[in-house]
Amino acid sequence: MAQPEGLLYSKEHEWVKIEGDTALVGITDYAQNSLGDIVYVELPRVGKAISQFGNVGVVESVKAVSDLFTPIGGEVLEINDTLENDPAAVNRDPYGAGWLFKVKLADANEKNNLLSAADYEKIATE
Repeated sequence: MAQPEGLLYSKEHEWVKIEGDTALVGITDYAQNSLGDIVYVELPRVGKAISQFGNVGVVESVKAVSDLFTPIGGEVLEINDTLENDPAAVNRDPYGAGWLFKVKLADANEKNNLLSAADYEKIATE
């Protein structure tokens, strides 16, 4: 499963799309596929300061409950409210409608701690 280019990835199977001083965060196709049918998503609250690789929530599926980590630090600007009533959007479209939250970056250099699509592909297929 090829990973979309233009995104950066964490070893914990989250993706981030950085645009200027903001970043959009979600979980990868590999993660949603491994979890199975997602039934609940707990996201950080808007305004919360989060640290890179910190635990910021939970993704619950019919198979497991998994901690949600953030690939990038900053202040949560927005959460994907539609997931409250439709958490399965993460399964259907993890890189689009299933995005999780938006962050105002604390330190743009944190992107250097993340993986390219090719590097992430290597760990996702191990």
